[in-house]
Amino acid sequence: MARTSSPLTVTLGDLKERVDSRVRSGSYASASEVLRAAVRALDREDDAIRSVLREEIDRSLNDPRPSIPAEQVFSTLRRRHERSRRKKA
Repeated sequence: MARTSSPLTVTLGDLKERVDSRVRSGSYASASEVLRAAVRALDREDDAIRSVLREEIDRSLNDPRPSIPAEQVFSTLRRRHERSRRKKA
C-alpha cells in the first residue's frame, strides 16, 4: 500500500499500553493500524449521532402540534429553576 500521508507524532499517555497490547495480541500489525481503526470508529460514532439528530429534527419539524413561542418556554424554565432553587435553600 502506498503511503498517502506524512508521519504524525502522537502522545498517547496512558493509552499507549492499550495500543501496544492490541499490537502484541496480533489483532493489529502496528500502532498506526490501531489508530487508523480508532479514527474509523470515531467516524462511525459521529455518523450514528448525526443520524439520530437528523431523525429528531425531522420528527420535530413534522410534528403537527403548534409551536410554543420561545419567550413562553424560557419563562416556564425560569419559574421551574426558581422553584428548584427555593427547595434547595
